[in-house]
Amino acid sequence: MRLINARKGLIWVALAGIAQSALVVPAAQAANATIRHHRHHVRHNTTAVSFSGADPGLRSSKVLILDQSDSSVLYARHADVAVPIASISKLVTSLVVLDAQQPMDEVLQVTDEDRCSGSSRLAIGTRLTRGELMHLALMASENRAAHTLARNYPGGMPAFVKAMNGKARQLGMTSAHFVEPTGLSYENVASAEDLTKLVAAAARNPTIREFSTDSSRTVRVGRHEVEFRTTDALVRNPDWDIVVQKTGFNNAAGHCLVMQTVVHGRNLVIVLLDSLGKYTRVADAIRARRWIEAHLNTKSPSARVVAANAAS
Repeated sequence: MRLINARKGLIWVALAGIAQSALVVPAAQAANATIRHHRHHVRHNTTAVSFSGADPGLRSSKVLILDQSDSSVLYARHADVAVPIASISKLVTSLVVLDAQQPMDEVLQVTDEDRCSGSSRLAIGTRLTRGELMHLALMASENRAAHTLARNYPGGMPAFVKAMNGKARQLGMTSAHFVEPTGLSYENVASAEDLTKLVAAAARNPTIREFSTDSSRTVRVGRHEVEFRTTDALVRNPDWDIVVQKTGFNNAAGHCLVMQTVVHGRNLVIVLLDSLGKYTRVADAIRARRWIEAHLNTKSPSARVVAANAAS
C-alpha cells in the first residue's frame, strides 16, 4: 500500500499484486449539526488494478471511485462519512416506487400537497403518468414529480419514507437515513460508500437506466408542451458511456454527482459529493476519467452489456 496526502484526508491507493486492502478514511463533521453520523469501514478486493501514486486532483470533498469488475477502490476521500446527498435521494425514491409495482401508465395529479421549497416547473393540477413523473424526477430532478410519486404510494408518505429506509438497509447502506423523497431535506444522508451500492442497484434496473440517462423530455403541463432537460451535462456528451447517473444540490450537500460509467470496457462507479461549485462536479468527473484512463491497465467486457443481461 502507498499512502498519499490529499485535501483534508488520507487516501489509500491499491497497487498491483496486493490481494486485499483496507480502506481507511478519517471521520469529518457533516454540514448540518443535527445530522447523525454513522461510521463504518469496508474491505475491498484490489487484486486486478495497477495504479501509480499520482493524485487525480479532484476538488469534491467526499469521493469514491470503484471498479465494479473486481470491487477495487481506485480512489477515496472521506468515503465513510454520512453527509447530506440532496437529490441523489431520488434514486432511492425510484427504486421504492418500482418495487411497489404500481401501474406506470396510471395518471397522477400534482396537488397543493406537492408544493416543495425547491424549484419546480410542474404547475399544481398537472396530470402525468407515474412513468412520466419518474422520468422527470430522475432526468430533470423534478421535486414535485418525486413528491407526487411518494404521496401516491400505498400507505401514503409515512409508508413511503419507511420503505426508503428499508430499501437502504436492504442494499447495505449502513449510514443512510431518509426523511422525505426529494432530497430537499438536509436530513437525507448517506456516505459515498453507501452510494456506490445505491448506484449499482439503480444500474440493474432498465427503467432507471433509461430515464436517468435521457437528455430531454417534453410533457404537457396545462395547455402547454414543456421541455425538460437533464441536469447532468455529461449525458449529452457522446464521449461518455453513462449507464446511470444522478445529480444533487442543496446548501448543506453542495453540488453532487453519482454515476456508473464504462471506461476502457470497465464498469466504474464514481461518487462526487460536496463539490465547490456548480461546474466542479462535472470537471471532477472529467479529471477522474482522465486519471483512470492514464493508469488503468486492464480491460474487461462492456459493463453496459453485463448490466443489461443481468436485468433481463
